[in-house]
Amino acid sequence: MNKNIVYAAFTLLVAVVMLSACRDKRSTGLEYARNMYDPIAYNQDQPNKNFANGATSQTPPANTDPIGFVKFEYANTKEGYEASSVVVNPLQLTEKNLLEGKHFYTVFCAPCHGDKGDGQGHIVKLDKGISGVPAYYGAEAVSSRGGAMASLSAGKIYHTITYGLNAMGSHASQLTPTERWKVVLYVQQLQKTK
Repeated sequence: MNKNIVYAAFTLLVAVVMLSACRDKRSTGLEYARNMYDPIAYNQDQPNKNFANGATSQTPPANTDPIGFVKFEYANTKEGYEASSVVVNPLQLTEKNLLEGKHFYTVFCAPCHGDKGDGQGHIVKLDKGISGVPAYYGAEAVSSRGGAMASLSAGKIYHTITYGLNAMGSHASQLTPTERWKVVLYVQQLQKTK
């Protein structure tokens, strides 16, 4: 008799649970960690009544820099480029820095400038209308800003990587300042090629 009561109660409980799950057609039943489905934070493009202008994405306060941001003091102008010639590479010329610089050069620079720095990267060889990519060495290698490419200073190379020049875009968003200086070390090795 007791067994029958237990089985009946269990059956009744299962039926109630199953029927209660059927009341909402959109419900999939029990959910684990509901907060993983409903985000708590605002998306940056959503309106937000917590701010006076009603926008979630706010402009940073004046004269502030993001954490870890290293400002390059020379402007993106010809005058800034010329003034940057006095900047000295803060990194030491070590095998590790040179190897890492070669890696970043291969990834970001070699497609146009070539693995050897001869201005004959695979994009140039495809003949897609890209011409005038300078080599880093040789008498005919002249910068579009004047002067021989082989005699460019570390600061001028860094300035060009940071801001870009002509068809070359800025690499500041792809390479950290330290990574850019490592590329400068490697380019300076390519400048010594004969």
